[in-house]
Amino acid sequence: MTKAQTFAEAVVYDTKKKFNKLVQKPDEIKLIGKGRSAYVFKLNDQGKEMALKVFFPEFQKTAEKEAEIYKRLSGSSYYPDIYETGRSYILMEYIKGHTFYECLHQGIPIDDEMVMEVDRALHDARLAGLNPSDIHLRNLILTPSGRVKVIDVARFTQTKQCTQWDDLKTAYQIFYKKNGFPQKLPKCWMELISFLYKRSWLQKQWAARKNKFLS
Repeated sequence: MTKAQTFAEAVVYDTKKKFNKLVQKPDEIKLIGKGRSAYVFKLNDQGKEMALKVFFPEFQKTAEKEAEIYKRLSGSSYYPDIYETGRSYILMEYIKGHTFYECLHQGIPIDDEMVMEVDRALHDARLAGLNPSDIHLRNLILTPSGRVKVIDVARFTQTKQCTQWDDLKTAYQIFYKKNGFPQKLPKCWMELISFLYKRSWLQKQWAARKNKFLS
């Protein structure tokens, strides 16, 4: 049994809870991220930093699917390297940097080159026969070297056309790039925007503004 498998099997979740599902974990790994289907832990082994994504028991199929997608994306530098996969976990490259969400909150500039980097990453995914979906600010990471990495690709095999990234680019052009846009956005604002987007209210507003912007 590998070290990653040992750690993954030692993680215990309370799946009845909606939030804070973690019951116990090995002391050697540190919780660094929470998602809808898994938690992510930082693992140090022989001086190397890695990310161990451990899925909730009911999402083991998702673990298998995401592992397969990452393998298909292995030829692209925009996605993390995968070191090991198991029934309920993925051991992958630990990516240092800030998510686009953190950039907006902390006032770290997002520029045209970063947006184009995301476009290139999604193009690579399409070349691999995938359908990039569920692209949001927490899935996009700006590294210290200025590169962009994309994580959480489990929905890249769905057939439904996802417009989320196009909508984000529209907001970037219409709002973010305008003079007077706040350098830092409070998290409560961003959570409200996310709530309104999920309720489809913002899409209608952006569509009207986009048509005016492009005319």
